[in-house]
Amino acid sequence: MESSVDAPPVDGDEGTSVGAGTAGVRLEGVTKRFGTFEAVKNMDLAIDDGEFFTMLGPSGCGKTTTLRMIAGFEQPTEGKVLIDGDDVAGQPAYKRPTNTVFQSYALFPHMSLEENVGFGLKRKKVGKSEIKSRVAAELERVGLSAEAKRKPNQLSGGQQQRVALARALVNLPKVLLLDEPLGALDLKLRKGLQVQLKNIQRDVGITFVYVTHDQEEALTMSDRIAVMNGGRIEQCSGPEDVYERPSTTFVAGFIGVSNLLPAKAGSGEVTLDSGPTISTPDAARFSSGERCFAVVRPEKLSVSTSDQAPADRPSIDGVVEASLYLGTSTQMTVDVGNDVKMTVLVPNANEADRQNLPGGGARVKLSWTPENMHLVSQSPDDAAQVEPTDKNTQGDSK
Repeated sequence: MESSVDAPPVDGDEGTSVGAGTAGVRLEGVTKRFGTFEAVKNMDLAIDDGEFFTMLGPSGCGKTTTLRMIAGFEQPTEGKVLIDGDDVAGQPAYKRPTNTVFQSYALFPHMSLEENVGFGLKRKKVGKSEIKSRVAAELERVGLSAEAKRKPNQLSGGQQQRVALARALVNLPKVLLLDEPLGALDLKLRKGLQVQLKNIQRDVGITFVYVTHDQEEALTMSDRIAVMNGGRIEQCSGPEDVYERPSTTFVAGFIGVSNLLPAKAGSGEVTLDSGPTISTPDAARFSSGERCFAVVRPEKLSVSTSDQAPADRPSIDGVVEASLYLGTSTQMTVDVGNDVKMTVLVPNANEADRQNLPGGGARVKLSWTPENMHLVSQSPDDAAQVEPTDKNTQGDSK
């Protein structure tokens, strides 16, 4: 069953259901087992035509297995895989309207770039003149026309990855699947290719399904992100929603750095274990007395001495444990009690302000505006790590 983008994911026996508009790719009740291990658990998912859709999560969460089932390299144990409304479950990869770009480029070392890019078309017995024009167009698209006669070993890693992308796009797939394609590249090159890859996707207008464990990569390129954990999708929404309004402790902790404050919901308010009672419309999503966590991102926190703290904002007391210079900002770790430590990012606007920041051992107040606080529920798979009680509840801010 399809739900709206903003609806919370459905776990357990009912599966994970997240939907979009006109679906180019749809999974219906898909489960994948390897022996007794369930890698993907009863998943329903709809991906829009022309969408840049990213599956994000740690190793072992099921994201690559899901991609491989769409590609046809794995078959679902249960459920349907539909592309443009056709159930392709059971079809081999070569019969599906998809192409896959892997982290390993898998280029033929004895062939030139244009021969590599045109290899699939030649196998399909496409005419020579059409192969030539289509290959030239794709090499132009990825900015490698001038290198068409060169061999792969004469290129950088980033250039080789662009050749692999051109080789996939030249076949005019309905869906392009990308399995951590930038993972082997250095940071600077990876950032540049993120922008280029998104521009290419907008240019060709086909559906991209992208797998990564890199949060920044997902936030940079995606129209929507599915955050996966333990074979399920815990949240599926736009990058801003995933970052600013995570739905569970896992999503909050996996996307960027999060501060999780154990709390108890009330009627239109939440009471923090380590601080005040705060009015928030978020509390309406919880039953009165239900355990939850308040999330405040590090860059949304202000740090001050007790006599300088703003009186009109929620605040909690703490002790500075460490301060780390990061160039553009200073990262502070503050112990607020109950085994909860908060991370604060303070911009280094000028040297004088940085020198005046409280040092280790200083007692401080952390404050924030109410709109920068968001309530989340505990992830099912976090239960073994975080077991909230009415006393001394501990948060997991990994």
